[in-house]
Amino acid sequence: MAAVETLFISDLHLSPERPAITALFVDFLGARARAANALYILGDLFEYWLGDEATQHPAVQPIIAALRAVTDAGLPVYLLHGNRDFLLGTTFERQIGCRLLPDPSRIDLFGTTALISHGDQLCTDDVDYQKLRAMVRNPDWQRDFLAKPMVEREAMARRLREYSKDATAQKASEIMDVNQAAVESFLRTHGATNLIHGHTHRPGDHRFALDGQTARRVVLGDWYEQGSVLRCTPSAWVLETLPLATTKTSARH
Repeated sequence: MAAVETLFISDLHLSPERPAITALFVDFLGARARAANALYILGDLFEYWLGDEATQHPAVQPIIAALRAVTDAGLPVYLLHGNRDFLLGTTFERQIGCRLLPDPSRIDLFGTTALISHGDQLCTDDVDYQKLRAMVRNPDWQRDFLAKPMVEREAMARRLREYSKDATAQKASEIMDVNQAAVESFLRTHGATNLIHGHTHRPGDHRFALDGQTARRVVLGDWYEQGSVLRCTPSAWVLETLPLATTKTSARH
């Protein structure tokens, strides 16, 4: 009997510098994911994305081919933008046969409603990051950025990454986590009691009271030192790790 499960992953941060993670992801798509009902990628599939011209990059081609193979085989693949790959566009969507969803989106999981999000908008204590997020998510900023030559975009991206790295090193870890009040407001606004997100790289399954009901927030892990997947079936939601033969050093979100 075929498995009845929906899979969620996030924060893979795929890049040419980390080929072992790319290989793990391609293996995951070729085996585990093919038995699922659907696959949701909740942002930061790539370490960075400077525009859909990157679909022609040799390092990206195996990823696109692996994703296209599973969608051609009938697996629905849904994708959210992350804080690193918010410029993924319709060309990428068309080439891999996935569907880009708005953040957040409400989905049905075997009769249970869940809200899915990358999660960075819930880190409201990190005021500087929220200002940066508002800037780069502005359609005018994105249009101007994509109009620049690729070499100029790469230079800007390097500067932004260095700024983010330096700023992160000076912040308390609590500031970079989600704000509980923001989570509760988010769920109320969207009429849900279940939330699945990534971004913080702090995998966990959290239960709390929300307006007299039990609410649940499941956080996906990153793919730095291992893979991380949330497996949802009609009877359970389970966070699992996927082993990586060679351990790499972790990095911040």
